[in-house]
Amino acid sequence: MNDHVTYEVQDGVAVLTIAHPPVNALSFSVRSGLFDAVERADSDPTVRSVLIRADGRTFPAGADVREFGKPRAKPILSTVVARIEACSKPVVAAVQGTALGGGFEIALGAHYRLADRKARFGLPEVGLGVLPGGGGTQRVPRITGAGPALDLMLSGKPITAEKASDLGLVDALVDGDVATAGFAFARDLADKGAAPRPTCERRDGFNDVATYSAAIAVRRVEAAKSSLAAPGKIVDCVEAAMLLPFETGIAMERAAFDDCENSEGARSLRHAFFAERRAAKVPELDGATLREVNTIGVVGAGTMGTGIAVACLDAGFPVTLVERDDEGLVRGVERIDAIYERSLTKGRIDEATRDLRMGLLSGTTRMEDLGRVDLVIEAVFEETSVKEGVFAQLDGVMKPGAILATNTSYLDINSLAATISRPEDVVGYHFFSPANIMKLLEIVVADKTDPNVVATGFALAKKLRKVPVRAGVTDGFIGNRILAAYRLAADFMLEDGATPAQIDAAMRAYGFPVGPYQVLDIAGLDISWARRKRLAATRDPAHRYVTVGDTLCERGWFGQKSGRGYYLYDEGSRVGREDPEVLQVIAEARAAKGITPRSFTTEEIQARCLGAMANEGARLLEEGVALRPSDIDVVLFYGYGFPRWRGGPMMAADLRGLLVVENELKSWVEEAPEFWTPSPLWDELVKNGRHFADMNGD
Repeated sequence: MNDHVTYEVQDGVAVLTIAHPPVNALSFSVRSGLFDAVERADSDPTVRSVLIRADGRTFPAGADVREFGKPRAKPILSTVVARIEACSKPVVAAVQGTALGGGFEIALGAHYRLADRKARFGLPEVGLGVLPGGGGTQRVPRITGAGPALDLMLSGKPITAEKASDLGLVDALVDGDVATAGFAFARDLADKGAAPRPTCERRDGFNDVATYSAAIAVRRVEAAKSSLAAPGKIVDCVEAAMLLPFETGIAMERAAFDDCENSEGARSLRHAFFAERRAAKVPELDGATLREVNTIGVVGAGTMGTGIAVACLDAGFPVTLVERDDEGLVRGVERIDAIYERSLTKGRIDEATRDLRMGLLSGTTRMEDLGRVDLVIEAVFEETSVKEGVFAQLDGVMKPGAILATNTSYLDINSLAATISRPEDVVGYHFFSPANIMKLLEIVVADKTDPNVVATGFALAKKLRKVPVRAGVTDGFIGNRILAAYRLAADFMLEDGATPAQIDAAMRAYGFPVGPYQVLDIAGLDISWARRKRLAATRDPAHRYVTVGDTLCERGWFGQKSGRGYYLYDEGSRVGREDPEVLQVIAEARAAKGITPRSFTTEEIQARCLGAMANEGARLLEEGVALRPSDIDVVLFYGYGFPRWRGGPMMAADLRGLLVVENELKSWVEEAPEFWTPSPLWDELVKNGRHFADMNGD
């Protein structure tokens, strides 16, 4: 047939085998191969039934996302699925691995489905801002009804083979080789003279009209809250499955898919999809020899250290936790135990898993006990002198070739590495709190870090189920440099007339879960205050500086933990309300500088915050701190709540127009030249008709 779909007839069964590693994605070659193979089987008089199977570890795991947003070569997926379904001979799909998106829809086009018990099924298209485009919105509800169908499509989450079987989506579960079982099943159908069973003709899911309609009504209300069009269109299409002829519903689905595919939200989500995968490609991987990491030490049993320890325990690593005294060590172990107890209570793990992971943990107050581990992650207080002291101790006890990773948010890793005899073994692992939950891991490469240490960090991140991004050494690395610019833009507006509540509301309206001042109150104002005090000696007095945050900290108003920060918190409440005394502090700061307050629109607040982030991102690219613009976007939406459907600050600038953003930056320069002056990179890109996306590479 072709390179990716083979055709073979055995005992009256046409076996169509998909072989397109690594995940058998439904590229043009696979689609055309399947279409032609079904045509051939239908017209072959020796064929009595058809089996569709896949080589490797998985049935097709979805469409080729690289084709999205471009004209699709025919046959398109819906045509292939329809041709499978129209076959005059019974068609069986044998599913292993993950049948997702188009792969699931191919299986739905078959008349019968068998699945390995470990297989998973899903329709994750909503995560890319689109909806199933191969008939999924029409075929699934014909079997399951509206509720389960909408659960699949609106959550985008896969279900187990057992769940799929319970819903009627799978006819039989297989313990052994699913292809062998599928062949026997297809041959048995032929021997019995079984007729095809087209999914498009099934109406099992329409039996309870009232329940079907109720599910549509509930989900329509929920979908209306989304910033994307896809959820609402999914609900419309599932409703149409019951109300309209099948072919009309398919046409409606196709039109809805086309409408969504080139929307800004879908383009941004595709960008995020590829950006995450691109971030894992770093120059140090070429020719790297990974260092062996079988055991891990964590120094510091505070909130961050224990979170890191849990992330390592969850990945199956034996962890040695070090604290300076027994009391601190006991508290740390209790924190870890409490994390697992909460997971156990919520049903996320069972007792055996909890016991297994806690069994991997050992605690000590002796730094010498880290002499046998392969990797030490230092997570002590964010103070240079404290970390230098720990480095000195570790330098004397760690075995040759062991990696020393420092978990720091801002500090100069080059300076830390220079204090010990093995700077090539030092790397930064910037975890985000809570470290056992947050997926982002900035891997910070110092000047003398061995490339093999960098490569090992990326391999470790995969085992820890983290999203790694390479960063160079600078104050705050990628994420906190961008965050500082975001907050400074907000502070300027605060001083010029906006309130914390107005700025927070504007950024929530943009898509952030919380605004910048809410984040400060949650994290604690004293953390950013400590950084400002650390940088005070090197701050240019000519640069604009907003004192409001310092004043609040001087009064002991550190945010939620102290009951007041930028907002006032009632006893036991995590929801703040506007604080008249804070507004008075802001008014006094304005008066001290002779500033006449003015109003800001939501759009201007958003433009200034986003422009500041993108401009700082451009500077990071010029300095070589970030490898590519999309890496910056990954950091922002995995570590800082940037709405994924907006694509990150660099993608957002591309969508808005680089010339538009550059001109806005120029219009604000007089207010703070050192901050608002556009990076030269803007001019370079605009003059050459390029975008940040053009700097991302493949």
